[in-house]
Amino acid sequence: MQLVKVGLCAFGMSGKVFHAPFLKEHPGFFMSAVVERNKEDSKEKYPDAKIYRSVEEMLQDADIELVVVNTPVQTHFEYVKMSLDAGKNVIVEKPFTVNVSEAEELVQLAKEKGLFLSVYQNRRFDRDYLQVQKMINEEKLGNIKEVEIRFDRFRTEPSGKLHKENPDLFGSGSLHDLGSHLVDQAVQLFGFPEKLFADVFSMKGSEFANDYFEILFYYKDDLRVRLKSSVFTKEAHYAYAVHGSRGSFLQERTDNQENELVAGVVPEYGEEWMQPLQQPDGILNFLNENNETVRLETSSEAGNYMHYYQNIYEHIVFGYSLPSPAEEVVRNMKIIEAALQSSIEGRVVNLI
Repeated sequence: MQLVKVGLCAFGMSGKVFHAPFLKEHPGFFMSAVVERNKEDSKEKYPDAKIYRSVEEMLQDADIELVVVNTPVQTHFEYVKMSLDAGKNVIVEKPFTVNVSEAEELVQLAKEKGLFLSVYQNRRFDRDYLQVQKMINEEKLGNIKEVEIRFDRFRTEPSGKLHKENPDLFGSGSLHDLGSHLVDQAVQLFGFPEKLFADVFSMKGSEFANDYFEILFYYKDDLRVRLKSSVFTKEAHYAYAVHGSRGSFLQERTDNQENELVAGVVPEYGEEWMQPLQQPDGILNFLNENNETVRLETSSEAGNYMHYYQNIYEHIVFGYSLPSPAEEVVRNMKIIEAALQSSIEGRVVNLI
């Protein structure tokens, strides 16, 4: 099996939870380097990875073929550009960059260099999202008319992470963070909207970056899709509500990969490493072919973030499609920028 040598730009939560475990367990990847500016935390689980004290130093390693840029979003443009200039393929954490112009510049640079640039949209591999996708594809709901996708939390106290909560740092806040997932899922399911209206602000106060957003997508075929997130939600809503001309589907947010990874569970390659659900997590209520109401409890199948890295590997070795290519995710960045504009100006913003 061809071995792809990978350099990891940081070993914080993102590196420890979402990248290093998969790179270690996938037989096609070797995590040969990691950047830790002051510590050596990676040595315990990844003793074969060389520790560098800066991204610049790591990029001088000629053996590294693929670089994972998983640093704060405000540094993404700089580190992705440096990596591409060094001749490395790149995976960059969402939301890609802080603005559209930076994203477009990096897409163009990757094309000029003949390198690939993929955005780590891991929640395309969440069990709950995959179940919604499955239900829509089965067409039991008829013509989809109204959808709500939520990602709520109860985190009323500041986290202390300035790159996420300082309102003076562009790219901080929930819209760029969780919003990048919800926007991506909506676009994957329904395509690029015609226009939008948004309300974005901080419930914790103006001294913090936005922690609440509500975005309404307008589609030409009379479909409305609402994206919403709040940090003052003690009691959970259904994360997905899909309503159509033949029925409705409600789906809880039940993917537990992040929690399991934080707890130290190893994401084994080649098999589903998550435990099955103990109880149903969705409700399907629809009219069958005889116009009889059918109401069923549904259970989603396990998601697996390893599939993202498997897709990356197959792209490198076999030339298969690149998962979440950067030029595709630029559309998401345009939506996020338009949402901020809409909220500031209090008006509907046309996208097409």
